[in-house]
Amino acid sequence: MIVLKFGGTSVANSVNIKLVLNIINKKVETSKLIVVVSALSGVTDLLLLTAEKAAHKNVEYKTNFAQIAQKHIDTVTELIANDQQKWVVNKINVYLTQLKTILDGCFMLGELSPRTLDAIIGFGELMSSEIITSALQQSGANCAFKDSRELIKTDSNFGKAAVNFKKTDALICAFFNDNNSQIKVLPGFISSDEAENTTTLGRGGSDYTAAILANAMHAKSLEIWTDVSGMYTANPKIVNQAKPINRISYQEAMELSHFGAKVLYPPTIQPVLNSKIPIWIKNTFDPMADGTLISDNLPVNSNPIKGISHIDAITLLTLEGPGLIGILGASKRLFEALYNQNINVIFITQASSEHSICIGILNVDASKAVKAINLMFENEISKNKINSCIV
Repeated sequence: MIVLKFGGTSVANSVNIKLVLNIINKKVETSKLIVVVSALSGVTDLLLLTAEKAAHKNVEYKTNFAQIAQKHIDTVTELIANDQQKWVVNKINVYLTQLKTILDGCFMLGELSPRTLDAIIGFGELMSSEIITSALQQSGANCAFKDSRELIKTDSNFGKAAVNFKKTDALICAFFNDNNSQIKVLPGFISSDEAENTTTLGRGGSDYTAAILANAMHAKSLEIWTDVSGMYTANPKIVNQAKPINRISYQEAMELSHFGAKVLYPPTIQPVLNSKIPIWIKNTFDPMADGTLISDNLPVNSNPIKGISHIDAITLLTLEGPGLIGILGASKRLFEALYNQNINVIFITQASSEHSICIGILNVDASKAVKAINLMFENEISKNKINSCIV
């Protein structure tokens, strides 16, 4: 069993999807496959925009909905033979009808809850996976579709749900042990809670879906198919001399992906880490390229430096002053102020003199972070023991 995941650029349009179909049909000659697909390129962002417009009572949401519908119908028309198009279009129209009903509700109520948003943005993966399943069946493949929401169970933290692995693994094993299809196609990104509400696994969650399935089924390997030939020594869009990394450890890949290497979603590695399932990063548009192998079996004398990564849009905040020196609990209060605002700290550095603490956070959190920190240390700032937060 091999798990293949295809990202949004790989399924951007009918031309790209045909490349995906070729890869799948070659792979299935030697192994049973689980295929996880993302939404068509740009659809998730468009769904998000459409939902926000509906919630703000902007009638333009109807135009955006029409764009979403047309994109999927056009893809079906270009991929599926004429005598089978009606059947596939009918399936897509069922999803589109459900989507429009929810969007109309957002418009009427003028609100968009996290639960409703998850329901809306999950339609992209549902429709793309149905289209790809139909295209594979048309080519004669022994292929079946399965809704990931029926297998991956989570809590109700909409937007970034936590997986109940015990229940999820049991459902996955039960389904795959009872289904004899050579290829099973599943939508990535989406899951469901105990009340059967649609949840999502966070942006980039299709990678995570694939890893969850690979781990539960003890897959031979997990292949992430994208638009680059593996993980690079630096961002090739910025550094011309960047080269693909042939082999890298799980830990190194996790560090690179966490610190800006967008080719791999950081949580992806967690489900397959303990089971030591190798991960391949491959290029849909250059399938013969070597790609990157992520595993524990590295050459003994391999270069300890694998790559340079970066994160954009970071704000540095510095809290400094004599009032920090030797004062117990100052750091605790600083991080408590940020925690209360749900602000994630990306990195921390503190002077050995304890005179200052510097933290890195996302730009979008900067304004509320400064207010929270200055409020927490209001007394010390008023007495000139600590400076106001430096941005």
